[in-house]
Amino acid sequence: MATAITHFITWLRGEAVGEDHMGNRYFQDRKTPSAGRRRRWVIYNGEDEASRVPPEWNAWLHYTVDEIAADAGRPHMERQKEHLPNLTGTVQAYRPPGHTLAGGKRDKATGDYDAWTPE
Repeated sequence: MATAITHFITWLRGEAVGEDHMGNRYFQDRKTPSAGRRRRWVIYNGEDEASRVPPEWNAWLHYTVDEIAADAGRPHMERQKEHLPNLTGTVQAYRPPGHTLAGGKRDKATGDYDAWTPE
């Protein structure tokens, strides 16, 4: 969640550039400085987590591109999935079979494994 000072600076100096499909809003300085480039920032919709920024907007934030495509954040081909934030540490995180938080029970061995014994 953005702090009060971030909202104040955004209101005072920020120019809205766009919003992604997760509701994150992107801004840049209204004025172009005499030297350097405009400062760019994001105000997250919910928890501040950098992995919640889609690749197109990440490229814009880091000055890799200057323009955001009209279809930014949407899959471009059928095989592409939507961007997901890092789920580590959440309930939706991947837990392999046998993990203590996934029940702690592994499938029975199939008999195709021979344990190594020292000779």
